[in-house]
Amino acid sequence: MRHAFIKKISGIGIIVFLILIIFLQGCSKGNDTSVKTTSGENKVPEVLNLGYIGINKLNLPSGAEGWGLHKGIIQEKLKKHGIKEINLTAFPNGPDLNESLISGRLNVGNLGDTPAILAKSTGADTRLVSQPHKNLIGYIIGKKDGPKTIKDLEGKTIAIQKGSFMHRYIVGLLKSEGVKNYNLVHMLRPDGEAALARGEVDAMTNNGEFALKLIEQGFPHIDDASQSPELLGSRVTVVSGEYLKQFPDFPKVWNEAVKKSLEDLKQHEDEYYELIAEIGETTPDIIKITDPIEWQEEEPFTDEGLELLNGTKDFLVEEKLAQKDFDINEWIVK
Repeated sequence: MRHAFIKKISGIGIIVFLILIIFLQGCSKGNDTSVKTTSGENKVPEVLNLGYIGINKLNLPSGAEGWGLHKGIIQEKLKKHGIKEINLTAFPNGPDLNESLISGRLNVGNLGDTPAILAKSTGADTRLVSQPHKNLIGYIIGKKDGPKTIKDLEGKTIAIQKGSFMHRYIVGLLKSEGVKNYNLVHMLRPDGEAALARGEVDAMTNNGEFALKLIEQGFPHIDDASQSPELLGSRVTVVSGEYLKQFPDFPKVWNEAVKKSLEDLKQHEDEYYELIAEIGETTPDIIKITDPIEWQEEEPFTDEGLELLNGTKDFLVEEKLAQKDFDINEWIVK
């Protein structure tokens, strides 16, 4: 009898143990957002975490990517590969986006070339997916009754967004003009504009519709990168190495989706300009000046764009803004 009782207890213990294992496995699955094959290998995660530059009320990036997300073109393409949701996060600048990408909170980033290159130079595990835009124009705006020319910036304080494409632009411009004595202070755009209005800084870097607004308000337009094509910025898309392991076809799929979005927006130009104007809180006419459709690239990379990228990278290395040199071609996902 005693042996039968022990056997019964043991049987109950095994059953409880098995139930506990099943329960824990269920909890584990509840925290896993990726689809699994029958062999247990991870497939494409169901949620794509995408970061971009430019906080706005629509929570959309600009360009063909913004249009494609707005119209559902990109979602439809990615859904065929197991991605059920795209989680969009806006950042005020590239360095902040890089931190989230490096930490794993983001899978993909859409940002300026300079911060992307600077992150890669520090050893960040990223790969280059595309260069969809190569005409980002930085502006130098002076305070009222302040400097009017580049030479006037000698000994002056200039607000910049550290690590941005505009940072590279102004350092390169001042060097080419022989201006050596100046003070750069890091300020995000709203803080820089406020400091400029109060006269606390002598000039600031700005871009696009934001720079044009200041010029319309009477702030001196000292210079812009359209006068120095080698100092133009470009926008790039990068993917984390970890996400690329989970979704090796992401670059191909993403670029196809963006190209389809670009083809679609060209059929709806007025609607597109209205959307981008709402994102930038400006007018379609301003967007047609600062970010015309023809500036968007149909292919992931062009010879001209890669030349600009290499020039930017070499400059950042030479000026010791980048920590380490690397090969742009090896950075690109083949």
